[in-house]
Amino acid sequence: MAGVNKVILVGNLGKDPEVRYLEGGNSVANFTLATNEYYKDKQGARVERTEWHNISAWRGLAELAEKYLKKGSQVYVEGKLRTRQYQDKDQQTRYITEIIAEEISLLGGRPGGNNGSHGNGSAHTTGNGTDENVSLRQEPELDQLPF
Repeated sequence: MAGVNKVILVGNLGKDPEVRYLEGGNSVANFTLATNEYYKDKQGARVERTEWHNISAWRGLAELAEKYLKKGSQVYVEGKLRTRQYQDKDQQTRYITEIIAEEISLLGGRPGGNNGSHGNGSAHTTGNGTDENVSLRQEPELDQLPF
């Protein structure tokens, strides 16, 4: 039986996505996502802990992320965990763990409008002032299909 590598996060973007175009025309968007967790310490005080996640979105999903995602946006990200290594400028081996996004959905209200409240649904304002549900999904490559 194959293993399962699935990550689900809900948080806020720490910065606008940075999109790079690679040889062959592929694009990749990178951004950080902050997730918060709350607990009470021994004295009963509420403590907030923020965890930062590195997110990568590829191809069409990268271009859609560049178009719709902005710093501070609350998003749902579904993907897989990937760790890779590289050599830094001092030739030291470094490791980075990131989430390879397969689906991204905008949450919350429209940024900067109506006090940000549109209920609990997914909404995004387009340039013409109308709301639309926005869910971005990376389609599997043909060589990744199970048949």
